[in-house]
Amino acid sequence: MENKKPVSIIKIGGNIIDNPTELKQFLSHFAAIEGHKILVHGGGKSATKMAESIGLVPQMIDGRRITDAAMLDVVVMIYAGQINKNIVAQLQANSTNAMGFSGADGNLIQSNKRNHPTINYGFVGDVKKVNTQLLETLLLNEIVPVFCAITHDGKGQLLNTNADTIASELAIALATFFDVTLNYCFEKPGVLYDAEDDSSVIENINQELYSKLKAEKAIHSGMIPKLDNCFNSLSKGVQKIKIGHHRMLHNASEICTTIKL
Repeated sequence: MENKKPVSIIKIGGNIIDNPTELKQFLSHFAAIEGHKILVHGGGKSATKMAESIGLVPQMIDGRRITDAAMLDVVVMIYAGQINKNIVAQLQANSTNAMGFSGADGNLIQSNKRNHPTINYGFVGDVKKVNTQLLETLLLNEIVPVFCAITHDGKGQLLNTNADTIASELAIALATFFDVTLNYCFEKPGVLYDAEDDSSVIENINQELYSKLKAEKAIHSGMIPKLDNCFNSLSKGVQKIKIGHHRMLHNASEICTTIKL
C-alpha cells in the first residue's frame, strides 16, 4: 500500500476568534505546521453582536443556533465575510497562501436543509457531500483552504452549518487519499472531568469511557456533538484526533485529549 501524504485539519473555536491576541498567536502556530493543512472556523460571538446591533434576538436551542432568514444574512456576512477574510489576510502575513471558502465556492461542501421532527432550525444545513477532487487539487497546489461555517444546498440556498461537523466531514472525505490528523482547538486544554478545573484533562478517551462519562453527566452540552463527530471520523478512516488548546499544535508535550476508538 502506497504511503499517503499527511494532511492536518484544524478547527478553531469562537473564543480564539473573539480574542485578537489569541487569534494572532494561533495563526502563527497554524502557519508553522508543515505539509498540507486546512483551517475550519465558526463565528464566535461576532454574529450575535451584529444581530443584536440591528435589533435581532438570537435564538438558541441546546446550544444550537436557530437561523431564520434575517439571521442567515448576518451569519453569512460575519462568517464568510469579516472573520474568514480577516483570517486569510493574517495567514498571508504569515507567508501562508490561504484561500477562504464557504461550501458554495467550487461546490466544495453541499448540505441538506435540516429536517427535525419537532424543531424548526431554519436555514441550517447537515453536510451531504464534499467535493474531494477539488479539495485535493487545492492541497496539492499548496493552497491552504480556510472554511467558514456556511454551506449550500445545490439549489441556490446558503445554509448555516456546524463548524465541528464541517471539520469532521472534510477529514472523512480526505481519509481515502491522505493520512488525516484532525485537531479541535479551543480555549481549554482538552476534555475535562470538571469543566471548572483546567487541570482535570482526560488525556485519552475511547468509546467505552465516553459512554460512561456521558451517563455520569461529566460530559454534556456542546462537548457531546464534538465527541460524536470525533468517533464518527475515526470509524471512517481518520488517523488521529486531538482536542485541546492551540499550544498543542507547536508543543508536542502540551497536555491535551486524544480520541481513540
